[in-house]
Amino acid sequence: MTTWTDDTADRPISLTAPGGIDRAAHHRLDEAWLAAAWSHPTTRCFVVSGGQVLIDETPDGRTELVMTPSFEAPLTEAHRYFLGIDEEGVAYFALQKDALPGRIDQSARPAGLREAGLLLSARDTALMVHAVGLENWQRTHRFCSRCGERTVIAAAGHIRRCQACGAEHYPRTDPAVIMAVTDAEDRILLGRQVHWPEGRFSTLAGFVEPGESIEQAVRREVAEEVGVTIGGVEYVASQPWPFPSSLMLGFMARATSTDIQVDGDEISEARWFSRQELHEAFESGQVLPPYGISIAARLIEMWYGKPLPTRASF
Repeated sequence: MTTWTDDTADRPISLTAPGGIDRAAHHRLDEAWLAAAWSHPTTRCFVVSGGQVLIDETPDGRTELVMTPSFEAPLTEAHRYFLGIDEEGVAYFALQKDALPGRIDQSARPAGLREAGLLLSARDTALMVHAVGLENWQRTHRFCSRCGERTVIAAAGHIRRCQACGAEHYPRTDPAVIMAVTDAEDRILLGRQVHWPEGRFSTLAGFVEPGESIEQAVRREVAEEVGVTIGGVEYVASQPWPFPSSLMLGFMARATSTDIQVDGDEISEARWFSRQELHEAFESGQVLPPYGISIAARLIEMWYGKPLPTRASF
């Protein structure tokens, strides 16, 4: 049986904890409301550039997004994205720029989601995930896929509209399955992608193909990557993963075969681990766990029965 312990099952998946932000999508096409919100003295904004933001430590040891009132923000009109409103009525915007602004006090530093997602509050993480996802999509979808003409930003950053043919394009989200595969002996199957450093192991994953259910995708990806057949598939949770535009759908899957045949294209090595074997591999440094922010780490923890080890070098 898969181990679902209180140590692991009750902790939220990173990037998914409620942040208290209402995205207020009904305001995105209301230009008068957006202009009033932008000029309001309580409104806060931050810059996103290349998937990074500025973060800073507070005197009491917390880490926060570096945000400013809108009247102190860098100038940008086209790339200003409305992210939502918090429970106190404060509106939040992200500004897409080619570079992050400098800070006079030099205490802030740039950070991407893999670092900041483990440090920021649920509110700041929710804002950052939204902003990074929009920025990734905006930077790579500047032309109409129907006629090839340049598109313009609309709906406060949530639509790109073609003025030539009238097509509207919406932020892309690619569904991907990620699965902790276990066998009849309750061992877990972990693999190493070809471009990962030596010793980095994680769960298997892959994109859902057209005309395919997510359960079919789980079985196909495992068979393609390591040659193992899958029987039962149990959904666990999802996680937004804007690297650049995925929604990770997490599963526990039960193998009906154990012989491994890696494809060599995506997976260079795969192994079955008992809990004791994985513990010893962590202790010796032979195996490096996945990034703590990823749903992969949580899926492994649910089987392992306790949090995975962390190292400053990860």
